[in-house]
Amino acid sequence: MPLSHTKKGQTVVLKEISWGKELKRKLNNLGLTDGVKLEIVKHSKLGPWIIEVRGARLALGRGIIDKIEVELA
Repeated sequence: MPLSHTKKGQTVVLKEISWGKELKRKLNNLGLTDGVKLEIVKHSKLGPWIIEVRGARLALGRGIIDKIEVELA
C-alpha cells in the first residue's frame, strides 16, 4: 500500500520507492532503503508528513509519500 494510506502512529516497512533514480537515490541517502522500518509521526491532508526512520525525523511532501510502497510491520 502507498505510505499515504497509513495512519499516525503506525509502524511500517518500506517495500519500494516508485520514483526516478535521482530522487530514489536521495531518499536512500536519508535512510529510506528497502526493508527499513518507519513510524508515521504526523500526517496531514494538506501539509508534509513527518516520519521517523533510523532515529531521525523527515518531512515528506504528498507527492513523495504517494510513491513510497510500504507494508504493516
